[in-house]
Amino acid sequence: MVAFGILFLLPFLWMLSASFKVEGEVFAYPIQWIPKHWNAVENYKEVWFGKHPFYLYYWNNIKVTVITTVISCVVSALAAYGFSKIRFGASSYLFIIVLATYMVPQQAILVSQFILYRQIGLFDSHTGIILLNSFSVLGTFMIRQFFMSVSNEFIESGKIDGAGHLRIFWSIAFPLVRPAVATYAILRFIWTWNDYMNPLIFLRTDKLFTLQVAMQKFTSINGEFYSLIMAASVSAILPLLIIFIIGQKSVIEGIAMGGVKG
Repeated sequence: MVAFGILFLLPFLWMLSASFKVEGEVFAYPIQWIPKHWNAVENYKEVWFGKHPFYLYYWNNIKVTVITTVISCVVSALAAYGFSKIRFGASSYLFIIVLATYMVPQQAILVSQFILYRQIGLFDSHTGIILLNSFSVLGTFMIRQFFMSVSNEFIESGKIDGAGHLRIFWSIAFPLVRPAVATYAILRFIWTWNDYMNPLIFLRTDKLFTLQVAMQKFTSINGEFYSLIMAASVSAILPLLIIFIIGQKSVIEGIAMGGVKG
């Protein structure tokens, strides 16, 4: 497993090494893992503060990703609680309808979304991109499965004490499924950070571009400078590594809880 782990890490290590090199040494053979001539400062300076400054696209990506993740977690958790702990006549049928929408490919509704966004004024705005990913059927289904394992006696005890559903959700139910919400939050952060199709279609102004669209533009302009492309790629994936390293405990705990409940 260690050998396979090293094998999978080699492309990333080569990318990191290439981002520190002068252009003439990027494709030197045999591979020079440690650069002879370091050019890291110039490469990353050009990426971050050049003609297409990455700090602006980074800010756009962080803004869209963080807000989307927070809204999606709140909405999915509330919906999951409602479908699992609030019983009403058509709750099961309504949940099936919600699940059925997950079977519709995003590409099938892309044209209608585009027309709708143009008509209601959300086209070419971060608000529109945030709303596109803020409501997740998968997140609702995932968190609902954890809420189903929460004993109804906890809910009943809260009602006896005079608490409403919102107070029960926040003070009793939510702390019990926090690992599941944390797991979904990390997944949603990664999915939104890497989203390329929605920003490509729904954004037109350069200053509003997210990092993935900016990467494509940067690559097309600097296609012959692989050291710059590798520096841009390292900059793009570094936040994902940091988020996963920080949140891997929650991810493992959430998966372990799901396995025990299953």
